[in-house]
Amino acid sequence: MILETNSCVGLTPFYTGLRMVGPALTVQTRAGDNLAIHQALEIAQPGDIIVVDGGGDTSRALVGEIMKAIAESRGVAGFVIDGAIRDVDAFRQSDFPCFARGSIHRGPYKDGPGKFGTPVSIGSTLITPGDIAVGDADGVVAFSPLIATELLSAATERLAQEAVIMELISNGNYDGRYAKA
Repeated sequence: MILETNSCVGLTPFYTGLRMVGPALTVQTRAGDNLAIHQALEIAQPGDIIVVDGGGDTSRALVGEIMKAIAESRGVAGFVIDGAIRDVDAFRQSDFPCFARGSIHRGPYKDGPGKFGTPVSIGSTLITPGDIAVGDADGVVAFSPLIATELLSAATERLAQEAVIMELISNGNYDGRYAKA
């Protein structure tokens, strides 16, 4: 069985390297406008990851240090921004996970329109509200909570296989094939 995860290609981690995992609170906004993100922060639940479809536009930042502080105070688990952020030093000096397309000093508009709680596209990846988003230093993936148990089992099995390979390498016995645990 193939378990599908969606990889959000092209996003850069702008933080100290901690992992994030949680349900996606999706936001769609026009390029450079963060009014809907402010509205999403009002309804965000602790543990939510705010996933923003900003169209990949990097001409204006959608979030910065103040919105990061608001999100942290409400228990949000991280940002995934298909657009730009600003106040990069504030993100990098914190442990609040943030993945974004880029950074710029220019601030956002606050005119709308926008919406939240609908499917969004991050790059070419479709993320629906409530999908589980996972991010680490390698990037962000998202998947339906309906496959979470099976995916965890498959990932655990893969980690065990890789441990066997690493052991073979360290003992000088690796023959170039992937080991089966």
